[in-house]
Amino acid sequence: MDVYSTLTRDKQELETLNDNRINMFVCGPTVYDDAHIGHGRTYIAFDTIKRYLEHKGFAVFYLQNITDVDDKIIKRGKESNLSPEHIARKYEKRYIEDMHKLNVNGVNLFARATDHMAEIINQIQRLIDLGYAYETEDGVYFEIAKFPEFGKLSNRKVEELETHREIAKTNKKDHNDFALWKKREGTDEPIWQSPWGNGRPGWHIEDTAITEYYFGPQYDIHGGGLDLIFPHHEAEITQMEAVSGKAPMVKFWLHTGFLNVSGEKMSKSLNNFITIRELLEEVDADTFRFFILSTHYRSPIDFSKDNLHQANATLNSIRNYYKRISEKATGENDSQFLKVYSDKFYNAMDDDFHTPKAIASIFNLIKATDFKELSGNDFTAIKEFLDNVSDIFGISFEIEEDNGSSDELLDLIADVRLELRNQKQYDLSDKIRDNLNELGYDVSDS
Repeated sequence: MDVYSTLTRDKQELETLNDNRINMFVCGPTVYDDAHIGHGRTYIAFDTIKRYLEHKGFAVFYLQNITDVDDKIIKRGKESNLSPEHIARKYEKRYIEDMHKLNVNGVNLFARATDHMAEIINQIQRLIDLGYAYETEDGVYFEIAKFPEFGKLSNRKVEELETHREIAKTNKKDHNDFALWKKREGTDEPIWQSPWGNGRPGWHIEDTAITEYYFGPQYDIHGGGLDLIFPHHEAEITQMEAVSGKAPMVKFWLHTGFLNVSGEKMSKSLNNFITIRELLEEVDADTFRFFILSTHYRSPIDFSKDNLHQANATLNSIRNYYKRISEKATGENDSQFLKVYSDKFYNAMDDDFHTPKAIASIFNLIKATDFKELSGNDFTAIKEFLDNVSDIFGISFEIEEDNGSSDELLDLIADVRLELRNQKQYDLSDKIRDNLNELGYDVSDS
């Protein structure tokens, strides 16, 4: 299978460091607020990637960090008159609950920054000893000039870091040098003891300290949103390759595209900021997952009610097909008919996890299925194939029982359509039929 890496800017055959074992790290949330649908887009994508890699026979260890000490957490605590630790634990718990609701269950370990302070301090000290970092009156900084390859992931120049930097009143060697440790004497902020005084770590160092502790200096896959490439992921590469002397830090860098809301960037100021909890009050998790997977993980995606409605209708089409297939599945898993369509599905997934093409192959299968010509063995094979797809996508194709209420409603609609046709109101009758087809119901006139 081929996987696109942001670092090389092309697709390469997936080759792992340790045979069929894959170590995968994805940047987790900063826990000061509820997770939003942009988080959902990223974590559904990587959950699906892990599911498919495991389906292919790889043993995947999926690690995700939890940033539980940060300026935003401290600010939220002061606004709420609560401790930063209370804020972090509250929203960490809610984040994990939200992920479970989205059926994002593939993370093997959530690693808190505050649980790895010893590893963070150790890595900073080694960077100092190697001459890559230095101490000032207010902290410890990485000297970017000592790492000429800074910017190789984003293909951006070091001077551009200034627009992202945290402004600090300090005697840094260069204004672009980024913080590894922030001294915080005499404040009410969370602090830890270190060789450079009491304080707390910078944002970038926690990730490399955590991944080095669990994976070593090199591993297979690092994931995150497109917005994290610069400067966060650049800083990770800089820190880890400098302290270890080994490159590349990661073989494959995978990044999810931006999620917009009705064509605009999601923002509280635009009043289009949607949390996962708010979303799931109106839409079921399977529909949202299907909506996300209908776009390639590297492409931008536009969230809207119309697009969600379309995703729900499309998913219902698969579910109705699955129901009919299941009723006819008798016999062995043996089908030459299925092979061409299942091959297209797996070829799409092997092509950088191309879920939209994979979904298209399922609809090609649906269109080609002749329920009168195929055998029970064919239907059994198709059902087992769709069961595998369900596991890979993390989406149930089962139709929930509703005690016959849906059947009664469909009978009523069918009677109304018949009456409309008798009155020669064909346009309205056809409109009802077309809308039902969009919802996944097969309606035809005879």
